[in-house]
Amino acid sequence: MLKYIERKQTDSTKWDGLESMFGEKDLLPLWVADMDFQICDCVIKKLKEYLEFGVLGYYKEPEGYKQSFINWEKTYHNYEISKEYIRYSPGVVPAINWLIQILTEKNDSVIVLTPVYYPFLDAVKNNDRKLIESDLVNEHGRYTINFKDFENKIVENNVKLFILCSPHNPVGRVWKKDELQSLVNICKKHNVKVISDEIHQDIIIGKNDHIPTASISEYDSIITLTAGTKTFNLAACKNSFVIISNPEILKAFDNFVQCIRIPSGNTFGYIAVQSAYENGREWLEEILNQIRENYLYIKETFNKELPLVEISPLEGTYLLWINLGSYINGEDTERFIKEKCKLALDFGEWFGGERFNNYVRMNIATSKENIAKAVNQIVHEIQIMKNK
Repeated sequence: MLKYIERKQTDSTKWDGLESMFGEKDLLPLWVADMDFQICDCVIKKLKEYLEFGVLGYYKEPEGYKQSFINWEKTYHNYEISKEYIRYSPGVVPAINWLIQILTEKNDSVIVLTPVYYPFLDAVKNNDRKLIESDLVNEHGRYTINFKDFENKIVENNVKLFILCSPHNPVGRVWKKDELQSLVNICKKHNVKVISDEIHQDIIIGKNDHIPTASISEYDSIITLTAGTKTFNLAACKNSFVIISNPEILKAFDNFVQCIRIPSGNTFGYIAVQSAYENGREWLEEILNQIRENYLYIKETFNKELPLVEISPLEGTYLLWINLGSYINGEDTERFIKEKCKLALDFGEWFGGERFNNYVRMNIATSKENIAKAVNQIVHEIQIMKNK
C-alpha cells in the first residue's frame, strides 16, 4: 500500500525551496516533478543492506545494472537495446546540455515543440544556440503536431538538432507511432539529429502505449535519454541512461565525457535503480492507479464547478496542463495562484513565453487530500471573483 510522506523540513526542493522560487513559503507545492510517496520497499531494503555493510568507498557499476534496464525496456516497451550503446549521465538535463555541445556548433539552430519543459529552452540558449519553436496545436485541450510548420522551420533556419519530449511535458501527450514516424522522417530528410527525452516513459495514464522513438526507425541519429528515477521517485540518486547507436556520435560522447572527467555513476543510484527495475513493478502499478484517481477527481470537480477550465487529457506523465484563461486574465495567473489560492505551481509562460500565461502545470503525484485542497482553493477563489 502506498505511503504518503510529509516532506516539510527535510530539505526537499519542492517543499522547502518555496521561498527562493516563489517568494513565499506558505504555499501548497505541486510543482517540481517528484512524488510525495515512499519509494518501493525493495529499494529501501537494498540501500539499507549497503549502508549496513559500513564502507562508502569507490564503487564500480554492478554487473546486473544495465541488464536490469535492458530487460525492463524489452518487457514493457518492446525495445531491444544493446548493452554497448548505453552510457551514464547524472540526469537527463545534463545529458541534453552535453549533447547540444557535442552535436552542434555555436549559433546553430535547435528546434523544440512548444510548450515544452523549460530546461530544454534554457539548454539551447545557455549554450549559445538559436532556439526555434514550433508550437503544438491545441485542439480543445488535446495537442497535436503541426508537421508543416515543423518542417518549414527546419528548412528556413537550417536546423541541426531536434529535442523531443516523449511523453510530452507539460501537455501530457503520449505520441502515437505515426506521429513519431512523421517527425523522424522529416528529421532524416533534412539531416537533423534527434534527442528524445523519454524520462516519463513509464508514467502512462491513458490508452496509448509509450513507443521509444529510436525503435520505429533505422535512422541512427536518434539519441534516447531516460531513467528509472522518474518512474520510481529516485531523483536524488542522480542516475540516468544515454542510448546512442550511431558509432560516431557514441565516440564523440565518450570523448566529451572523458574531457570533463565525469566519474562513474552514483553508488546509491546504481543500487536503487537496479532493484526497482527488478522488483518494483507492483509499486509502480499502485502509483499509476493513484495518479489516475487524482486525475479523475480533478476533471470531475472542474467539470462540475468550473466547466470552462480546460484540462489537457492526461495520456502520460503525472503533470497536468490546465488552462484557466476563461476565468483569469493571463497576466494575473501567477498572482492569483500564489496570493489567492496559496499554491506553488509551474506557470505556463515558463514553458515558452507569454502566449502560455493562461496555463499552469500541476504535479498530481501526491495525496488525494493535497489534490482536493488545491482544486478546491482554485474553485473557491474563482467563484468569489465571479460573484463580485
